[in-house]
Parts: sequence; C-alpha cells; structure tokens
Amino acid sequence: MSQPTDYDGAWKEALEQFFRPFLQFCFPLIAAGVDWSRDFEFLDQELQEVVRDAELGKLRADKLVKVYRLDGSEDWLLIHVEVQSQTDKDLPWRMYQYYHRIADRYAKAVVSLAVLADEQASWRPWVYETEHWGCRLRFEYLVCKLLDYNQMPEVLAASANPMAVVIAAHLAAQATRNEPEPRFNLKWQLTRKLYEKGYTKQEVLNLYRLIDWVLVMPAEMELAFEQKMLAYEETNSMPYITSIERIGIDKGRQEGQTALVVRLLKRRWGTLPSELEVRLSRLSLAQLENLGDSLLDFCDPSALQHWLDDKANRVN
Repeated sequence: MSQPTDYDGAWKEALEQFFRPFLQFCFPLIAAGVDWSRDFEFLDQELQEVVRDAELGKLRADKLVKVYRLDGSEDWLLIHVEVQSQTDKDLPWRMYQYYHRIADRYAKAVVSLAVLADEQASWRPWVYETEHWGCRLRFEYLVCKLLDYNQMPEVLAASANPMAVVIAAHLAAQATRNEPEPRFNLKWQLTRKLYEKGYTKQEVLNLYRLIDWVLVMPAEMELAFEQKMLAYEETNSMPYITSIERIGIDKGRQEGQTALVVRLLKRRWGTLPSELEVRLSRLSLAQLENLGDSLLDFCDPSALQHWLDDKANRVN
C-alpha cells in the first residue's frame, strides 16, 4: 500500500532528540550510571570513521555517545547504540567489531547496546563467541527487544516517557503493514495521547514528526487524518494548531523538492532504483538543498548511493 518504512532514519532522529529518555526507558541501569548534569556528545563523524576503517559497510541506525560517569571519577566513557530493524546473523560479530575498534581508538571504556526492532520474536542475539585451538573470545552486549512490549501494552500506554511513544509507533507500523484503516486508527490514538501526556509543545511536535515518519498512509487518508487532528485541536483549544500547520507546509516544500530531484535524476539516467527514491523522500530540506548542489557530480545511481551513505548523514 505504501512505500517501505524508513525505520533507521526515524530511530536516528529519535535517539538524537530523546537520548536520555531512551536510556531511561530501554536501559534504566545504564541511565542510572550517567551524570546527566554534564553534557553528553554525539560522535557521529567519529563513528563514520570507525565504520570505514573496519569495512563494515553502511552506517545503520547507530549512535556513538560520549557520557560522563556518575561515580565521582570525572571520567567519561562511550555508549554505542545500534538499532537493528531486521534479523541479521552478522549482528553479534558487528557489535564486537564496533566495540573493540572504538575502544582501541579512544582507549576508553565502551558500553554496547542493541535495540532489536525486528519482527521475529525468537531472534535475540546478545553474545559473540569465537574459539580456535583453546583460544576463546566471548563478548556480551545489552539488548532491548521491542516486540516484548506487545505482551505488555499497558507499560507503553501508562508511560510518560517519549520513547514509549516512539516504540508504540514502531510496533504499530509493523502490525499494520498493508492495513490502512487499522493504521489510521492507531496513528490517531498515538497522536491524541500526545496532548494528554503533558508533553511540552516542542516534544509534541518532535514526537508527531516521528509518528508521521513511520506510520505512512495513502494520500487521501493523510488528508483525512490532518483534518481530524485540526478539528480535535480546535475543539479542545490546543495551542499547537499553527505549529502542526507549519509541519504540513514544510512537508509540502520537502515533497516538492524531492519530486524535483527525482525528476532530474530520472531524466539523466532514465530510471532510479525505488530504494533510492525512498531514501530521498526521507531527507530534510537542508539535506535536499545540499544534494541539489551535487547532482551534476553523480555519474550513476551508485554515486548517489555513496552520497546518501556518507555525506547526507553529516548535513543538519
């Protein structure tokens, strides 16, 4: 019914906006050990270099974050997070590769966390092991399995943590693939709760963007949804109407810019792989403008693929 869901892009944005709530909800013991009175720092460029050095392929929904310990030591360590939206037999090996290469580069402690966002309940890799002639290595990392929350929906419903909304939207997207009407209803339930949880205006806008990102619907249903949402805001005297309208304006500008880029590339190459169209549709206006400056440099779709894997992640 709709284009493939860009879970990786949504999760990257969620981790950037709600890193502390993410740890508090998914890995509370880790969150309890962080000194939140001190600024934490995302090391995206440094992680890109680690990926290239290790020849690990494209950067997925990964984050590398510098945090300070809450133990009076004045020391800092690194938290590596990978969100895995599909089963992958190489995940344990890759988690270990990230771990030892990050630790080697910084000579600092590294904590490795994996969010298993796939749809196979039995897939729960949490350890990498190798052994040759008595020489053995065992590496364990911490895991949060999102499907587990399907068995305890009351936890997501009751929590005021914004990551509960992100996880609920992710699970709703998986559960309603090719089912537009159930998706409409779940999207409405999640959006309405944004006003009932006491979030700030900016949190509402950020969470709405993430919900809208993963719960994509046909155009006619999107229009009906926006009309319903605006009517609800008006009836309840909510202060976010103009902000939501601005999202629609920005979204329209973004869609127009994306259509222009796609049209130019198709005119040049004759065709454009559908997966690249999906990735282009998820770029921000700033990223699309940056891409427009580079269009003439791309000789074929592989060059665009390289840009999307590398440079797009550096543009704010």
